Amino acid sequence: MSDRRRAALPRRQIEIGNVSRSASGSAGQGPALSERLRGTPTYALTRRVLSNPKGVVGAIIVGTLVVAAVAAPWIAPFSPIEQHLRDQLKEPSARFIFGTDELGRDIFSRVIYGARISLMAGLVAVLMAGLAGAALGLVAGYNRGWLDSVAMRVLDTLLAFPAIFLAIGIVALIGPGHANATLAVAIIYTPQIARLVRATTLAETAKEYVEAARCLGASDARIVLKAIFPNCAAAMVVQMAIAAPAAVIIEASLAFLGLGTQPPDPSWGAMLQTAQGYLSKSWTYGIFPGSAITLLAVGLNYLGDSLQDALDPRRARAAARMG
Repeated sequence: MSDRRRAALPRRQIEIGNVSRSASGSAGQGPALSERLRGTPTYALTRRVLSNPKGVVGAIIVGTLVVAAVAAPWIAPFSPIEQHLRDQLKEPSARFIFGTDELGRDIFSRVIYGARISLMAGLVAVLMAGLAGAALGLVAGYNRGWLDSVAMRVLDTLLAFPAIFLAIGIVALIGPGHANATLAVAIIYTPQIARLVRATTLAETAKEYVEAARCLGASDARIVLKAIFPNCAAAMVVQMAIAAPAAVIIEASLAFLGLGTQPPDPSWGAMLQTAQGYLSKSWTYGIFPGSAITLLAVGLNYLGDSLQDALDPRRARAAARMG
């Protein structure tokens, strides 16, 4: 037994040594991984955005509303459609933090759940517009010819209408509802992004590296996606960030007019529309959904400004000189 133990001892020591070496090796890989993450463009952009006070404030506001929207079932004390008929139009209290509406529904819970609707309009609709606009702009700018002319004339026609009137017209054609309102907002902002991407594509197509890629046998799809699109991405992202707060306002306007989210689902715009008939009985009814719309729009505006400064250092330097 003693001989066997003595024979097993070196092996155990070897195993322990291997474990310790592997542990030290994995620990050594930690700083290397963090260094690789710090070297990515996304990390550098995020750091520039958060170094701007506006970016910090905007990130806090939008991040708080996103967390509230995701965690609404756990944060909201009541269901957004639960009625308390004995507590109609109550003032803010310990039980009802923001008070109640004309049906006794908790306004705080409805504001929390309504954040999902507004965030979808401000983020999902603008993302849809970015994808559609990028595709149209790249195809039209790279191919030119009759396809470019037809696409630009259609987009110019859409741009000729004020955004809210165009949204009302689209929803009137496809019907009211939250999904249709989101689609209408996406259609509104597609022409702006498409024209921006097209202009950048035209400028990049005339450069020598595109001709060199053609000479090397690269396909048109590879040239567009690998060479031209990365040079359009920065301007497109800034345009999407600028459009996001306006998209929130348009969605709220559609809901206010009865063309967006339909009852009993909570929507900040619809809550404002209903509150105007009860302001004499409960002056706080319309304050909280209106403040939520303002807060989200301000947060998205701050994020958009800081993102524009981060992607365009000349703009930041000019603002610093003016300050």
